[in-house]
Amino acid sequence: MTLVGRTTAIRTLTDAFTDCAEGLSRTVLVEGPTGCGKSALMHLLVERAAAAGAVVLCATGFPTERATAWGVVRQLLAGHPGLALWESTAGRAPRTEDMQALCAELREASEGSPLVLCVDDVHHADDESLAFVQYLTRYVRPARILLVVAGTVHHETGDPAFATELMRQPTFRRIRLERLGPAEATVLAEQAGCRAHASSLYEASGGNPLLLRALLEEHTHTVSGAARFVPADAAQLAAAPAAAGPRRTPVDRSRPAASASRGPVPGIDGPFVQAVHACLHRAGATAAAVAQAAALLDEAATPELIAELTGIAPPALRQGLAGLQGAGLLNDAGFSHPAVRDAVLSALSPAALVALHRRAAPMLQRHGRPTVKAARHLLSAAALAGTAWSATGEETELLCDAAESRLAEDDGRGALGLLQAAHRLCRDDARRDGVAIRLAQVTWRFDPAAAERLVAGPLAALQEGRLDGEGAQPLSQLLLLQGRLTEAARLLGDGDPEGEEPGASPLDVVIDAGSAAERLLRSAGPAEATMTPIVQALRSLLLSDHPERAVPWSRTLLEDAERRDAPGWAAVFATLHAQALLRIGDLTEACAYASRALDMLPERSGGTFPYAATVVLIRAHSAMGHYTEASRLCDRPVPAGLLDSLDGLAFLHARGVHHLTGNQPQAALTDFLTVGRIMEAQGIDRPAFLPWRTDAAEALLRLGKSQQAERLVLQQLALADARRPWVRGVSLHQRALTTAAPRQRISLLEQAVNELHRSGDRLATARAMADLGRARQSEAGAPVKGTATIRAAWNLAKECGATALCKEILPDAPLSGPTPDRAERPGPDRPEGKLSSSEQRVATLAAQGLTNREISAKLYLTVSTVEQHLTKVYRKLQISGRGDLPFDFELSVDGASTAAGQLVRGD
Repeated sequence: MTLVGRTTAIRTLTDAFTDCAEGLSRTVLVEGPTGCGKSALMHLLVERAAAAGAVVLCATGFPTERATAWGVVRQLLAGHPGLALWESTAGRAPRTEDMQALCAELREASEGSPLVLCVDDVHHADDESLAFVQYLTRYVRPARILLVVAGTVHHETGDPAFATELMRQPTFRRIRLERLGPAEATVLAEQAGCRAHASSLYEASGGNPLLLRALLEEHTHTVSGAARFVPADAAQLAAAPAAAGPRRTPVDRSRPAASASRGPVPGIDGPFVQAVHACLHRAGATAAAVAQAAALLDEAATPELIAELTGIAPPALRQGLAGLQGAGLLNDAGFSHPAVRDAVLSALSPAALVALHRRAAPMLQRHGRPTVKAARHLLSAAALAGTAWSATGEETELLCDAAESRLAEDDGRGALGLLQAAHRLCRDDARRDGVAIRLAQVTWRFDPAAAERLVAGPLAALQEGRLDGEGAQPLSQLLLLQGRLTEAARLLGDGDPEGEEPGASPLDVVIDAGSAAERLLRSAGPAEATMTPIVQALRSLLLSDHPERAVPWSRTLLEDAERRDAPGWAAVFATLHAQALLRIGDLTEACAYASRALDMLPERSGGTFPYAATVVLIRAHSAMGHYTEASRLCDRPVPAGLLDSLDGLAFLHARGVHHLTGNQPQAALTDFLTVGRIMEAQGIDRPAFLPWRTDAAEALLRLGKSQQAERLVLQQLALADARRPWVRGVSLHQRALTTAAPRQRISLLEQAVNELHRSGDRLATARAMADLGRARQSEAGAPVKGTATIRAAWNLAKECGATALCKEILPDAPLSGPTPDRAERPGPDRPEGKLSSSEQRVATLAAQGLTNREISAKLYLTVSTVEQHLTKVYRKLQISGRGDLPFDFELSVDGASTAAGQLVRGD
């Protein structure tokens, strides 16, 4: 863009350069508020002078180099190879002879071509350089030298005497740059294609060219329209607290607020914010402090409060306000736009913001401002603080009361911030423990691991008698959420695992909930008061005889939590969803949701909660053949207290399963026995949760200890949970492997397949089917049936995504080749592939390896009829033969599961 509204200034500089080229030295002072184009004007001069053949030397003053003697002069001379300061000038005041010599060198350098010296931000120049500039203006003439210096008005480091000395010289010219007017702003807007928004752009920028160009840049480069234009008063309402009154300028509180206008909403950390930061930096520390105090106090800002908050003396305060108003950051209505206020605050470091907020809170209370506004300052400070604080009891109560009001409005994040502040600020231990319990309940919405850590203090206090008994109930609910069932039961005195009731288990209420679990899920939604019952109900469904029912419920709750911006709750439900998918053998989706749950947690979240999703990943990766990833997850350290939770026990169990997969039976056995020992000690020995005995039996079998393995399997079969299909299925599977009698082994395996099939665990079913197929292959007269069963087991394992099991079943079978896929063919439940009930029953038995004669005998059909049914099945399913038949047809036709049961029982 061209320099709009600077015609007079450009003409003055052009004339000065023309005079210089003709042998007349000139000195030009360019001054104005920050961001009004002083540097841009100098850059234009530099370009034109260089193009005209002049030698141009430039320097810029920096606040960090004000103490560096001759710093600006050294910058100037560095641009010319024939000019340099003597080393003797370092660290001392300038001497007349030094300056005389340097002036002579500059005059000599200007003889060949005009010499243009440009010093920007001269208010930051060191004293020695300023003295030389003044000397140069007095004694350099006549010479073809143009000296241009630029500085900011109302700057705290500016020296009025410097400008006064320049003005005394006959070669002096002054250029005063002011903010742009509405007409000039319209020209710039029109150049950028924003003519329709010229008025609002002008108001938002205050006419400051730097801010205006930044707004135009954002609008021009935002194709999607992110730099929107909305009513400024609406933006103010969105940014300001609900109880905020009308805004007034911190200079004159009696003036009415500006009328509603339309203004831009700049992007975060975009050009506009950067431009505001640049203005503050150039305006000086005092002006920046005044702006930051005014921004922090917002509608409460007055000159008196700003002075008290910053400690700035009235004269300096007035100068700072004048600089901000001159730059257009402040106007009669306060900040020119809410985005300016936000940008001003963002320029502060967190530590500085914390200090200002803490000073503002008691100050506002002293001046009779509403306490809710003081609470906002304490909340903002607490959210930013990185170190421990202390607060009075009154401050803690104020924050807690404000938190409850936020929760009443379902503003979880607002309540969380207030409670975090109260917890960190409180110095009374008993009060702090009470705050921690409530904070933990709210924190579960966002970070379950952080909630776990918060429980430790109050729990210890309760156990040591430092916390009253009212804290026991909410603490027990939090422990249940963490899966620490035994601790929760002990806390409420609901039974002691070491007490007189043998077999009393805190898991009973979860596993044996039955239909009550779904009734609760239908009647309650997630909230601080209902999270524990909901999670317990989902666990009940997971451990029931119908774990597939947990899939839709957990998915629905996950979606609800995501809609309500509750990532902690979402992580909990995503984990439970992953567990449900793993339970029914959907390894790929289980892995995806477990990873999603971990992604929802903050980085380095820690705690025991992430181990629940990690268990799913270990089991899924191991089954899918991703051994390296599963091993990496197994190598995670076991934190203190992890094994006191359900998730910790599940992690140790999953690690044992992975050891078995990796052919490390001794390591696996150690993990399984440790799990069993802890479960027995805690009174939660329920195989419906973790059937550790059968897993240990498998490890013992691999170690050649079949008698010990058989003893563990029989123990598990004697437990009440053995009546459940899943527990009975895995128990019968291992029982079959411990017996040497072929007939008995086949019978047990058939029963195991049937029970596991009923339980919905497709992966465990595939494992049992593979062993059944091998047993049948070794049985006289049944090799074909065994081969078909193995093929069906392989197909089922592949459907689950269990690559490792597929390779174990059929090592040479190509995993990438075509396999029966009901999603790609007309399955039995599609109109074009609908099977009759008779065809369904025949296909089910054929898929399990029965010959046509065996099928005819079981279904009381002729062999010819069986053959006709199979021909129709192959045509409808578009397959070539019985080897391509899917294993499981029970979803389409009633009675198919009965046929499958007949197969696995050997009826």
